[in-house]
Amino acid sequence: MVKKKCSKDQLTLLKTTVFNVCLIPFILIIWDGFNNSLGAEPIQTLHFITGDWALRFLLITLAMSPLQRLFKSSLPVRFRRMFGLFAFFYATLHLLVWLVLDQSLSLDNMLEDVPESPYIMLGLFAYLMLIPLAITSTAGMMRRLGKWWVLLHRTVYLIAIMGVVHFFWLTKLDYTEPLIYAAVLVTLLMFRWKILKRVLLSNESKA
Repeated sequence: MVKKKCSKDQLTLLKTTVFNVCLIPFILIIWDGFNNSLGAEPIQTLHFITGDWALRFLLITLAMSPLQRLFKSSLPVRFRRMFGLFAFFYATLHLLVWLVLDQSLSLDNMLEDVPESPYIMLGLFAYLMLIPLAITSTAGMMRRLGKWWVLLHRTVYLIAIMGVVHFFWLTKLDYTEPLIYAAVLVTLLMFRWKILKRVLLSNESKA
């Protein structure tokens, strides 16, 4: 495969284009909100839309390393940070829908709702785990943390698993979409396991 590097201007244009495309779901949410097109249960609709996009961007982020190896190009990983931050962005919107629209920022409502809905606790825990990943996503933090940065950001796989389980838990009728997410995640985890196994075997042979 012929490797062709993007120029700085081309990469900037490509990143700008991808960034704008990633904003489209948010723009459509705003548009539907202003036009009363969120259905009979708008809060529930917002819950699912924002949660869907948070999980989608999380899986897209995890797919960048496999794409790098598949196409033997460093281009996909240049977008990994952007996709990860968009996953955090849509996860934050997902949380805000619950806090502001569903719970009306009422602590009493939250304390009553959370114990009765374990999937909420799982979602909150997954979001809390996303926060340090978002904070340490810069190149500067990567240099400062060194090997600890790698260990910290590997928790994204656990977060993705929790996100899929969270989705399964709140789904009541049609499990088609969560099953698709689960299948994609299993594929990505298998890819990661193959790489880890190869590294372990390589280390054993050198010992």
